[in-house]
Amino acid sequence: MDYAAFIADTRDQSRTLARTIPDAMKGFGALSRGVKDGGTLGVKEKEFVALGIAVAIRCEPCIAFHVEALMKAGATRDELGDVLAMCIQMGGGPAVMYAGKALACWDQLTAAG
Repeated sequence: MDYAAFIADTRDQSRTLARTIPDAMKGFGALSRGVKDGGTLGVKEKEFVALGIAVAIRCEPCIAFHVEALMKAGATRDELGDVLAMCIQMGGGPAVMYAGKALACWDQLTAAG
């Protein structure tokens, strides 16, 4: 999979959705900003939590977005590996499959950047 193109396509779909239901998407955006700003945990830690949930619920677009956000937040591949190991421990076989997707996304975006 071409993760950069997948992320771009997903962003385009979200923009279309935002034009269709602007109030709901503005509310979602405000919620997203609200949970990332302030608090005890840093953005990187919050993004790791989000990635863990994305792997657990098997949301490939979420995985791609949170991997990209983790890269921007200064995460390392080794940190990603630790989080993916926890995802596998908690989620079993299905988590193995989606953890592999998260790692492939990281490696592809790293090579492209």
